[in-house]
Amino acid sequence: MVLKSLREVGRVPIKEGEKVLLIDPRGKRYLVTVSDREFHTDLGILKLGELIGKDYGSSITSHKGAEFRVIKPDINDIIAKMRRGPQIVHPKDAGIIIAYAGISPGDTVIEAGVGSGALTIFLANIVGPSGRVISYEVREDHAEIARKNIQLAGFSDRVTIKLKDIYEGIDEEYADHIVLDLPQPEKVLPHALEVLRPGGYFVAYTPCMNQVHRFFQAFQEYKNEFYKPRVVEVLVREQEVKKECMRPKTTMLAHTGYITFLRKL
Repeated sequence: MVLKSLREVGRVPIKEGEKVLLIDPRGKRYLVTVSDREFHTDLGILKLGELIGKDYGSSITSHKGAEFRVIKPDINDIIAKMRRGPQIVHPKDAGIIIAYAGISPGDTVIEAGVGSGALTIFLANIVGPSGRVISYEVREDHAEIARKNIQLAGFSDRVTIKLKDIYEGIDEEYADHIVLDLPQPEKVLPHALEVLRPGGYFVAYTPCMNQVHRFFQAFQEYKNEFYKPRVVEVLVREQEVKKECMRPKTTMLAHTGYITFLRKL
């Protein structure tokens, strides 16, 4: 048996129709679909057809001589480049939702308030092809933006978007978790009790403190059905690292929302 070198094992040829991330000499990123066409930038024209058969990690040169590196995009690249409508749930909050709720491959997640679809994409990436994300949305314009972004991410096979108000009820008979980005998540509690599996999580993302307080007042009626609530806020502060010193950056991604976790007993 002939063992391949690490370089050979890591080789993944690019195919026509695939999405790739181009990074120019300045660090600017471009998400493009590979086909036999030209792609115009201020650093020159790229012939994207030249990428077919090349490996990820290789490069392509514009007609002005600028070299662009080519890598495989991940969901963060797609979310950064996707079309925005309403405010998205940031990766820092999506990560905590997935981690604290223990969302796993194969899970069925009911979501409401799909917006631009950023959280939907994170959830779909985690549940995998054997899982399902069912997203409720009341606005057709938001749903249409989300559908296109989910298609861009390649997750149309595992996401269903419904034009329905989840306050009025949940169609599904079963869910591993329920994740809400809605102003009044307490209105979903009675419906959640009917479909949420024991041990599953009810997660509410709300930007304002008074929404959390109102939710907790309504929760008292159902407190015997859930393990004690947990409320978190996620703050991210990057560090500036230089040769002579390290210090916090002067700006940070601070408050975006409060995340409430309830676990069904």
